[in-house]
Amino acid sequence: MAVAGLILLTGATGFVGRQVLRELNQRNCRVRLVVREGKQVPPSAAIEKIIATPDLWSESAAWWSDVCCGVDTVIHVAWYAEPGRYLHSPINRECLEGTLRLGQGAIDAKVRRFVGIGTCFEYDLGAGLLSIETPLRPSTPYAAAKVAAFQALSQSLPQHGVEFAWCRLFYLYGEGEDERRLVPHLRAKLKAGEPAELSSGEQIRDYLDVRDAARMIVEAALGTVQGPINICSGIPVTIRQIAERIADEYGRRDLLRFGARPENPADPPSVIGVRSAR
Repeated sequence: MAVAGLILLTGATGFVGRQVLRELNQRNCRVRLVVREGKQVPPSAAIEKIIATPDLWSESAAWWSDVCCGVDTVIHVAWYAEPGRYLHSPINRECLEGTLRLGQGAIDAKVRRFVGIGTCFEYDLGAGLLSIETPLRPSTPYAAAKVAAFQALSQSLPQHGVEFAWCRLFYLYGEGEDERRLVPHLRAKLKAGEPAELSSGEQIRDYLDVRDAARMIVEAALGTVQGPINICSGIPVTIRQIAERIADEYGRRDLLRFGARPENPADPPSVIGVRSAR
């Protein structure tokens, strides 16, 4: 695996980004951060410089070119991701436009490698088993914006000699997860001795600890693979199984209320990733 020079990281204060920063620190990488003003950055010996901006998505390509000066590799994790809102938010458009300006800035600064973060929602989820060969069929503004970013960067970056990899995240859980997401929500309910209302729980998903996802992202950044990469476990598990495992930690399966919530007709029955074999 190659030893990268200076790495520019966006989104280091978020759920995924802070784990990426931790992984880079463990590998003794030098990191330059771009963060939103007012955000608290986890302490790390890896940090070379912190650049704060009032709005990551409104900065110009010229601004990004200055920020990328001397940078070997960009790991672009930042994106709007508020649970319950991000899938259909108009902010996705701003994230897309800002990402493309970052890409242009990276080109102008002659960055060697660029790693972006995508999502399994880019795929045709009706396929069930999702490999990097699965056709793309986004069904939300979030997924559509990610596809647009992937397609645009796939064209522009390699044409200008910049290596490009796109890490598609599947379902993540773990340290720092928003309390509104499934796993922390279940833990909070069960710890408080309160019933946890769920759908049937028969949906099959591909879950991965965010620390493992961060390790895979950093390996992609320090490696040579180009194009899409699935960041997944490849192991199918039902929502019921996940809920029961968590409930067993508290000895409270009796608090799980399967079927108390209606099924979401837009929710795919199965989303499993195929690990990229390269």
